[in-house]
Amino acid sequence: MKDIVIYSVDYCPYCKKAEMLLNEKGLSYRKIDITENEEEYRNQLGEYYGIKGRVTVPQIIIGEKRIGGYDDLKRLNDNGELDKLLGI
Repeated sequence: MKDIVIYSVDYCPYCKKAEMLLNEKGLSYRKIDITENEEEYRNQLGEYYGIKGRVTVPQIIIGEKRIGGYDDLKRLNDNGELDKLLGI
């Protein structure tokens, strides 16, 4: 199974929803809390992934692929693509 990484801040309800979805599926993930250096991390994520404009959280990475935020994760799960992407 591919690694899952979530970049989040501690006050974000969508970050918590993403974690809940992954927990409900029994998936392990690495959470990177960027609250302390939020602006710096947002800039770095934007540069690395070529994100135009403000970088939102959560940013969810599966393997080497940035899938986006909670809405993107939920859509992938709802249509069965998340399991395919993870190889499960």
